[in-house]
Amino acid sequence: MKPHLPPSWQAVLHDEFAKGYFTELQAFVSAERRRHIVYPPEEDVFNAFRYTPYDEAKVLLLGQDPYHGAGQAHGLCFSVRPGVKPPPSLMNMFKELHHDLGCKIPNNGCLIPWAKQGVMLLNAVLTVRAGEPNSHKDKGWEKFTDAAIRALAAKEPPVVFMLWGAYAQKKKKLIDAERNPILTAAHPSPLSAARFFGSKPFSAVNEALAELGETAIDWQIPDV
Repeated sequence: MKPHLPPSWQAVLHDEFAKGYFTELQAFVSAERRRHIVYPPEEDVFNAFRYTPYDEAKVLLLGQDPYHGAGQAHGLCFSVRPGVKPPPSLMNMFKELHHDLGCKIPNNGCLIPWAKQGVMLLNAVLTVRAGEPNSHKDKGWEKFTDAAIRALAAKEPPVVFMLWGAYAQKKKKLIDAERNPILTAAHPSPLSAARFFGSKPFSAVNEALAELGETAIDWQIPDV
């Protein structure tokens, strides 16, 4: 599990790779892969960093844990590859996007077009054992992704943070709210979707970007 990150991310996270916790984390994930099925595939673990280099990041959408079903996780929070049925949280995001900005609900759940526009789709934990949510929690991933969040919070120009649900909102302490817009909402999972609907998070991001002098995100996911 060697992180092949874009040069801009390599520069800001370089020190993390030399720390003891990261060595232990690599050993843990390698051992898990020998004994169990682990998602996402090894080549996809750092996709959030690959698709959204540090110097191009404008927005961070923070998830918690990768999808733990077969073929779902591919390294971007909430996203699934074309051909994989969008999970309920993602469908609720598309419904809110339709109500918020009139975007058509696409025929796929691949969010790579967002990532390529500077929306970093980062999970706090980057791997999971098949069928066992949160099985790789507290093994070191959070230290690594907290370092990434801190780096984004120090970036110029500032980054817009989308924190959905209680877990993501605990990361507020890593972010300087004086300079970075922090947009909170309920989580889009079926358990809290009633409060997520109507929060208009996507138009709120574009308004925050406009205030920062940045171009808006085109949130429409194209059909495939």
